[in-house]
Amino acid sequence: MSTAVGRAFPYKLVATDLDGTLLRSDGTVSPRTREALAAATASGAAHIVVTGRAVPWTRHILDDLGYEGLAVCGQGAQVYHAGEHRLLTSVTLDRQLAGLALSKVEAEIGPLALAASRDGIDGEVLVGPGYQVQEGPLPVRHFEDPAELWSAPLNKVYVQHPGYDDDALAQITRQVVGNLVGVVMAGPGVVELLPLGLSKATGLSLAARRLGCKAADTIAFGDMPNDIPMFGWAEHGVAMANAHDELKAVAHEITASNDDDGIAVVLEQLLQGAR
Repeated sequence: MSTAVGRAFPYKLVATDLDGTLLRSDGTVSPRTREALAAATASGAAHIVVTGRAVPWTRHILDDLGYEGLAVCGQGAQVYHAGEHRLLTSVTLDRQLAGLALSKVEAEIGPLALAASRDGIDGEVLVGPGYQVQEGPLPVRHFEDPAELWSAPLNKVYVQHPGYDDDALAQITRQVVGNLVGVVMAGPGVVELLPLGLSKATGLSLAARRLGCKAADTIAFGDMPNDIPMFGWAEHGVAMANAHDELKAVAHEITASNDDDGIAVVLEQLLQGAR
């Protein structure tokens, strides 16, 4: 084997979304992708997970990966130290402002089905009447009394409407209350209200600073419109083949799908070039 020194791996930070990106459709990370990420970190890069999921819905995945670094959770609201199982930063949604926003949207299009993510490392996800939860192992608690939704600090509120698809609901909500709260479409059936100005880029920039990295050092992978701010911040944004058209439109590169090891495809090429 040659001992000649080649070019270094070109990024210090590899930021990956989870659902539809790092995770395959069955919720697992492929051996090939694990190996590519391990090789990138062995070359001096840090891997950071940047997900819309709050910490309680992310911890088990990070533990399964043996991931001990920082993770950005809750659409940027939380910076979590996986190795120490503790929150480093957390931003909450102004509940009075969120309630006002919901009332304005409902005045425009009628009743919404609601869910919410409570703040904290063990924060529950509350699900109200009519809200359709995706099948899977993620824990939720159902509520009937609307007052319960507002009884503890929240990171975000989820909204659904029987007459509008995700894109239309996000667009209408943004038009009506975009001056009060942030609105993102984060996945199928997942339209969220966030603190105004909060995004994955917010949390990623905070975490990167802790790691001694900058935007110019970062390659980011994603699949949904909520990844657009992260792509805007990072030096290089890579959309999965299965990504939403809005994200593909701003990506620097499109790779294979999450089920076809799209992250590994790009990292392997970069690693080959670094030899």
